[in-house]
Amino acid sequence: MDTRMWNGLVGVAKETYTASLGEGVVPRPLMMPLVRGELVGLIWARPLKVGQDALAGIAELANIAAAAGADEVVLAWETHDVATACELPIVGPAPCLNMVVATRDGHVLHQFPYTEQLLSRNTEGWASVAPDWRPAPRRSPAVN
Repeated sequence: MDTRMWNGLVGVAKETYTASLGEGVVPRPLMMPLVRGELVGLIWARPLKVGQDALAGIAELANIAAAAGADEVVLAWETHDVATACELPIVGPAPCLNMVVATRDGHVLHQFPYTEQLLSRNTEGWASVAPDWRPAPRRSPAVN
């Protein structure tokens, strides 16, 4: 993936997170399939219930990549949100936007940690926050 495309995808993900967190919502996991370097879609996981449904809903994103004939996929998710939904331990920085670039040759994890700056809290206690993006840790190749 060329640098301009990658920077554009990171920009879209960060803008989406910033807007959603400002409304008190964490975006669901997002998949961006590419075919020969061209973005062919932005697909969010369906609404998920905690537990097995979350695991199944996230895994279902692979069906869309396969149907599109993707040769490259970018996945984006928030550390704490997905760990909680899938009933898994939190590993790595949290809160953090994670993005994996996956090809047939392997995949690389990029992490974009942030701190939350409280904007407001509604009467039910839900908070609107603004992410303060922190320096990214060194990217790490994931194990195949």
